[in-house]
Amino acid sequence: MQELLKRMEAVSLEFGLKINRSKTKVMIVDRANDNSPEVKHIANCEVVQSYVYLGALISNNGGCIDEVKRRMAITRSTMSKLQKVWKNRNITKATKTRLVRSLIFPVFLYAAETWTLRKIEKRRIDALEMWCWRRMLGISWTEFRTNESILKELGIKQRLSSVVQARILTFFGHVSRRGNVSVERLVVQGKIEGTRP
Repeated sequence: MQELLKRMEAVSLEFGLKINRSKTKVMIVDRANDNSPEVKHIANCEVVQSYVYLGALISNNGGCIDEVKRRMAITRSTMSKLQKVWKNRNITKATKTRLVRSLIFPVFLYAAETWTLRKIEKRRIDALEMWCWRRMLGISWTEFRTNESILKELGIKQRLSSVVQARILTFFGHVSRRGNVSVERLVVQGKIEGTRP
């Protein structure tokens, strides 16, 4: 790993770039060694278990559950910041629905194409979606309203988890159609050493 960082630094210097060691983080992805938690520094760079890159959380376990939870928290925060809009009686339900779809859901869907969803994540996504709709309509959690009745009232045809699944499949289609030398295609279709956990 140190040799790789030295080579990267040498190539960077050719272009007049210098690596800032205090800002550079290293993440080890290795299932066999339990992500090497005992390693703290490599070549004066801090070794981390996860980091945020381009707005998405990358973790060394290869899963997306932490990113989904993080996106849910950001979405709830965004929804709460617009509380005055949701309580305003002069704004129609149709307009509020369009606001949720255009302002709130894109916050959650950022980088969703890279997620690998299991049933538990799909249930959490559906729960988040219903929380947003109930919050928008001002429905208390003590009121008995079925999810189906709320979706029917708002005219929602496609659930948020279905949108995520469609984005994942669309991205996979783009990667599959790339040339044989595409790095993305090699990663998606390549053989990985080791066994499944």
